[in-house]
This record gives sequence, structure tokens and C-alpha cells, in this order.
Amino acid sequence: MPRTLADAPIMVLNGPNLNLLGQRQPEIYGSDTLADIEALCVKTAAAYGATVDFRQSNHEGELVDWIQEARLNHAGVVINPAAYSHTSVAILDALNTCDGLPVVEVHISNIHQREQFRHHSYVSLRADGVIAGCGVQGYAFAVERVATLAGAARAEA
Repeated sequence: MPRTLADAPIMVLNGPNLNLLGQRQPEIYGSDTLADIEALCVKTAAAYGATVDFRQSNHEGELVDWIQEARLNHAGVVINPAAYSHTSVAILDALNTCDGLPVVEVHISNIHQREQFRHHSYVSLRADGVIAGCGVQGYAFAVERVATLAGAARAEA
């Protein structure tokens, strides 16, 4: 059962190659590092009285395991599935087990202005919101949205 912001963190998941932010294609992804993004997420969540559980993996199965963990122990999920957006039915299936848990998909670049294969995201089929093309600021927007949705769910309960 999904938890509230008062008793559970927001899980922020990052997919493959995001550990190289700041080094990898800065013309697309900018110069901020994953540590910079984590600090931004922590600061944004704190404004809502929330915390974050920030993770990154290059391995699809590990992301699936973390999503399964989130459905029981977290108030919501922010996910940048990176390249798995376009290929992973397994991540979609895991997210689909998270009934009632707010999920927001985030992309640093505007995937709709990039190669055609990047225009489709399996994750978007489950996401309550999708943020793309806002740079790392998109993570702050995503944390705010999950916090709002988790708070709204708590207020209705």
C-alpha cells in the first residue's frame, strides 16, 4: 500500500548512463552531475516536508527490484528511465504494480526533438505526468508533482 510523505520518502530512480552526467554529451544533458541533481531533489522535497531516496543503476533488473520496493515503502516515484524508456516492458510492468502510487517520468532533454526511436516511452503509459526538455530543473518539477499527488491522496484518505 502506498505511503504518505509523512512516513515514507519519494523514490527518485535514474537509469543507464545517468551516472555520467556532467561528462556525457554536455551539449544535450548539461554540465550538472547526478550529485547536483540529488541535491536539487533533496532541497525540493524538503520544501514539502518530504525526503528522497535517490538511486541510479545501469541494470534493468535492479530498477525493477527498486520499483517493487517503492510500491510498499515509498510515497511516490520519480523516474528517469533513460534509454530504458524506449525498450523496457519490464519497467512498465513493475510500475503497473504500483496501484495508487504517484509516478512521474522525467527526461533532461526533450526526447520528442531527438531521434525518432526516442519519441516513444513505455514508461509514459503508466506515468501520472511526464516532464521532458526542462534540463535538470525537470527533476524539481517531478518531485513537486509527486509531493502534490501524494499529499492530495493523503488529504482524501
